[in-house]
Formats: sequence, structure tokens, C-alpha cells
Amino acid sequence: MTLMDGLGLAGFVIACVVAASSGAIFKPGAWYEGLAKPWWRPPNWLFPPAWTLLYCMIAASGWLVWRKAGFSGAALPLAVYGIQLVLNAMWSGVFFGLRRMDLAFVNVSALWVSIAALIALFSPIDSLAAWLLVPYLAWVSFAAFLNYTVWRMNPNAPA
Repeated sequence: MTLMDGLGLAGFVIACVVAASSGAIFKPGAWYEGLAKPWWRPPNWLFPPAWTLLYCMIAASGWLVWRKAGFSGAALPLAVYGIQLVLNAMWSGVFFGLRRMDLAFVNVSALWVSIAALIALFSPIDSLAAWLLVPYLAWVSFAAFLNYTVWRMNPNAPA
């Protein structure tokens, strides 16, 4: 690995750490604990390790595409990569910070679309990069369903 490759990888890792930090800032807390939740909801302790693994895969995926095509050769895919990171970072603030389950569902739906698009855009450049995003899409699919279910179970939840 060259110095430039290492710096590029560090950049993708830092971008994911920044996105992940919203989850550390906007935590579930008493408001979320007071909501009705489905029986199949995973325990809160499962989310940090799951997201840590996913963020590592997201960073590696972006880095592989950048390494193979560069910013100029993958401008659109890497722009979509940035968009999905922003949407990802926004969700915790919308759901836990603003306590807007409805807007959080819109956000997570847009995130899902951006990840699906990203897989399609990464695939012709680097198939491993695309496959690294499949667990992320699966997890966000589950998270979207959980978001929707909690929202519907708490129609009069205080914000």
C-alpha cells in the first residue's frame, strides 16, 4: 500500500467516523425507552457493534472504488457515497434528537434508495466494493421497518 492509498483509506474511515458520531450525540434515552416497540426489536446493545462493522465495510467500499477509479473516474458514485453518509448521519438527529419518527422514516427511506443506487454504481467499478454494501442495505432495510413500526405503534408520542 502506498502512502497515498493509506491517506485515502484514512479519509474514508474519518468520513465514516464523522457520520457515526451522530449516533453517539443523539442517543435513544428515556424518550425512546418510553415508546411502545415491537417484540422483535433487537436490544440496544446490539446496535453499536453492528454499526461499527457496517461502517468499516462502508469505508472499505468507498476506498476500493476511489483506489480503482479515483475521484475523477468515479465522480458520480463517490458523490452518492457522500450523500448516503449525510443521510446516515442525519437519521439519529431526526429520530432521537427531533423525535420525529415520521421524518426519520422519510430519511431512512432516502438512505435506502441511496445505498441501492450506490451498489449499482459501485458494481461496474469494483464488485467487492458493491458486495461490501449489501449487509448495509439489509441492515437499513430492517432499520427502516423498525422505524416505521415504532412510528405506527406510537401515533401520539410526544416530541
